[in-house]
Amino acid sequence: MKHKKRWFFIIGFIITIIPVGIGITVYNKKLPTNISMESATFQTDNVQFLYDVTYEQNNERVMEQQLFNQAVELINEAEQFLVVDMFLYNDDYDRAKGGYPNSAEQITEALIAKRQQNPDMQITVITDKMNTLYLSNKNPFFEKLTEHNIEVALTDMKALRDSNPLYSSIWRAYFQWWKPSENGFLPNAFNPDGGKASIGSYLDLLNFKANHRKIIMNEQRAMLTSANLTHDGSSFHSNIGFIVEGEILKALYQSEQAVAKLANVELKHVEFTKSASAGDLEITLLTEGKIKKAMLQLLHEATENDRIKIGVFYIADRDIVEAMEEAAERGAKIQMILDPNKDAFGIEKNGIPNRQVAAELIEEENIDIRWYATNGEQYHSKFLFVEKQDKAFMIGGSANFTRRNLADYNLESNLLISMPLTHSLSAEVNSYFNRLWSNENGIYTVEFEAYKDETLWKKLFYQFQEFTGLSTF
Repeated sequence: MKHKKRWFFIIGFIITIIPVGIGITVYNKKLPTNISMESATFQTDNVQFLYDVTYEQNNERVMEQQLFNQAVELINEAEQFLVVDMFLYNDDYDRAKGGYPNSAEQITEALIAKRQQNPDMQITVITDKMNTLYLSNKNPFFEKLTEHNIEVALTDMKALRDSNPLYSSIWRAYFQWWKPSENGFLPNAFNPDGGKASIGSYLDLLNFKANHRKIIMNEQRAMLTSANLTHDGSSFHSNIGFIVEGEILKALYQSEQAVAKLANVELKHVEFTKSASAGDLEITLLTEGKIKKAMLQLLHEATENDRIKIGVFYIADRDIVEAMEEAAERGAKIQMILDPNKDAFGIEKNGIPNRQVAAELIEEENIDIRWYATNGEQYHSKFLFVEKQDKAFMIGGSANFTRRNLADYNLESNLLISMPLTHSLSAEVNSYFNRLWSNENGIYTVEFEAYKDETLWKKLFYQFQEFTGLSTF
């Protein structure tokens, strides 16, 4: 009997220690080349600021959209290559809760039209496995693209560190070989009318990490945005984005080559026409963890003469939150527009994490917060704008202000733009923000009290989720 107990102990110890060892190894693993990237800084004047806003005017919902049309234009103007890297690319949503424009179909048709116009052009769509319910379902848009000789690359996220190590270490040790099946029987978490999910798919889903980038680029211009332009259910969200051209395209393409390689897809070498360094704007490409590094630097340097404007869908990262509090204590004036975290494609949410973080931040004398007045859609922008005495800095793109988005777990892509305070781009960002903050010609935002939530269990639950990675934000 003692002999059997000893063997049970040894086997149990081995079963336990293997995931622990894997977890430590993955936590410290070296990232692939050009992942978590900070590019050189390029001088230019060719940066265009774009945004979508949904709001109420005269008791009617109004949608002003710039991003989608620009995305189609980027596809139409391409002559040498196209890369579309979008987190969500599907038309999955609960149709019983309402309807949306057919954004995914329109982008698909534009890509196919470009293929027919230019049969030899490199056209690559890079996206996340979520769009196939982690390989449980066929995606009709991907099948259509493939039929027209357009490559679809589903990113394999195993090369990155794990945002949910308590689970992912066990998954890597024992369950990653449980392959997804298209004969699943489990309910579809994203579309009640969609195909069923397999056990293997849900085991993969629980790793809670994704290729979250949102980029469309050709040899002339690129768009980096917060918008899921190839997802029907995201069509009414409020978002921001940038159109860039010039030398930064080479760095952006290199970063996309690295992501494609995670799906065993090679993007061919492209010779970009070099433009002379000129202009008052300085732009830098930031991906993954380098986004957080740049954000923290701006916040740590903020003083009493600085003004900080933030618009974001999710804020939860403790380092960012604490840096904001410290900046406010030094006298920096901070204004924040936050999504109230109450809507997700027809599903009601509980306000975590934004309401809990906001309840903490509002205690600071120099921090003022307003909520975006969403009505089924989301305030999905992600940006930090800092104004100093003679210069302004903008960081914006795909990354939410959360641990998952900023700590080399998700794939993210943002721009850092430095500009004279008097530059027209600074004026455009200020005009956009002030319009939303002051409710100019419409109802965009509401006061903090509208969604104030100081519930203790939610605060503790948010902190637990952010610390462990056991969350979807």
